[in-house]
Amino acid sequence: MTKKPTPNGGSGARTATVRLRTAKGRPTASQLWLVRQLNDPYVQAAKAQGFRSRAAFKLIELDDRFKLIRKGARVVDLGAAPGGWSQVAVLRGAARVVGVDLLEMDPVPGAQIIHGDFTDEAMPERLEKLLNGQADLVISDMAPNTTGHNATDHLRIMGLAEMAMEFAIQVLAPGGGFIAKVFQGGSEREMLARLKMHFSTVRHAKPPASRKESSELYVVATGFRAEK
Repeated sequence: MTKKPTPNGGSGARTATVRLRTAKGRPTASQLWLVRQLNDPYVQAAKAQGFRSRAAFKLIELDDRFKLIRKGARVVDLGAAPGGWSQVAVLRGAARVVGVDLLEMDPVPGAQIIHGDFTDEAMPERLEKLLNGQADLVISDMAPNTTGHNATDHLRIMGLAEMAMEFAIQVLAPGGGFIAKVFQGGSEREMLARLKMHFSTVRHAKPPASRKESSELYVVATGFRAEK
């Protein structure tokens, strides 16, 4: 059973704030990031439960809410590194999980990892062979490096989300689902319109594991309708 962290660290008792032993030579931004990581209950829970990143809990919370990962499902994880979402898909009972990333990453027990570009024309056929059929769920936690300029960052992440959507439309089986990270401000009109053409239900969600100060949201589409 996956234990989800609570704001006080998950124990029911108040946890003491962890401070840096030394800040010498570290930029202020680096110090603040380290302090946040050391005191983040999701980071602590990910280490305790063997997940590769705190982001694993975002998928766990989305799955708890929307029931996306069915037992025996075939799942494609786009931009899979470091592997937290693939771990969750395996843990939640998916029969076949294939992660795709441009970055090299350590193997994920129970999943197959492809080092490559999901936009490669040959990728849909390759994945169908590995999955032994069409995908039931395509998941994407991809995000570009942020610039600090909101408009630019929004365009970049929407570009990734739209590529993931087009890929999902190619590989999903009827009734399948799709999850992708976007930034607040909503998905662009063209993307939402296309999703609604192909899925019976399209929603936005911000799981509790998403930091409050973060502008990230997830678009969750279910009930895929394949083109005739």
